[in-house]
Amino acid sequence: MTSSPAAAAPGPAATVHSRVTQRRVLHSEWIKLRTLRSTFWTLIAATVSLIGFGALFCAITANRWPHMSAGDKAGFDPALTSLRGYFLAQLAVGVLGVLVITGEYATGMIRATLAAVPRRLPVLWAKAALYSLVTWVLMTVGALAAFLIGQGVLSSRHLGTSLSAPGVTRMVLGTGLYLTVVGLLGVAIGALIRNTAGGIATLFGVLLVLPALAEALPSSWGNRFGPYLPGNAGQALISLPREAHPLAPWTGFTVFCVYAVVALAASAVLLGRRDA
Repeated sequence: MTSSPAAAAPGPAATVHSRVTQRRVLHSEWIKLRTLRSTFWTLIAATVSLIGFGALFCAITANRWPHMSAGDKAGFDPALTSLRGYFLAQLAVGVLGVLVITGEYATGMIRATLAAVPRRLPVLWAKAALYSLVTWVLMTVGALAAFLIGQGVLSSRHLGTSLSAPGVTRMVLGTGLYLTVVGLLGVAIGALIRNTAGGIATLFGVLLVLPALAEALPSSWGNRFGPYLPGNAGQALISLPREAHPLAPWTGFTVFCVYAVVALAASAVLLGRRDA
């Protein structure tokens, strides 16, 4: 009894379905990202920090307004006050960015992932792209909510502003963009370090410690190099419209993006050379 051609060899459909494509890698990484509890709770923490602390700062300011000095009142900016929560939100976003990739190294799952995708780089691109997209959507919505709630609180003292005011829309949207690049930088550093604690320490050293060290330098040095540090450059996008910043908002953000792209490129090179 002879076997049929279909039974003797796999058909074209079977061959096609076994191919590894970027689309399938994206789908696989999306399943990982959305099914991890850490993803849900960390992004909730980032959103609550962004909105909650913005509302808190606005409430404190509205309560203290009659007792504030003339100098404090002159330096007050309603838009920035409602967005102050971004400073804490970046901690959660950055930590999850590192965990997106170091979590697999910690559990050993990275071996199975890279065995399924021998070219390796599609895995890195998928993780970076998906996390950046999720962060951008949530943090942009969170920034808009923080702004609207904060202005509602400030309106009790007639201190609020609107999105049509000069620079305000840029600050609100810029908050979401800044936090997105923080997350992307976290993914890149996580891929470089391959260790959760080391990756988190490196990320916050770059974002928080380096600016503090720059302030400790002589003013001639700090003023020259400080604005070009990653965190300072990115935050130019959220700076006050009237604030004198050495870098223009979009120029500073571009510098911040360059740091993230360089880190991601370095992680891509090492991912192809190192053992899992």
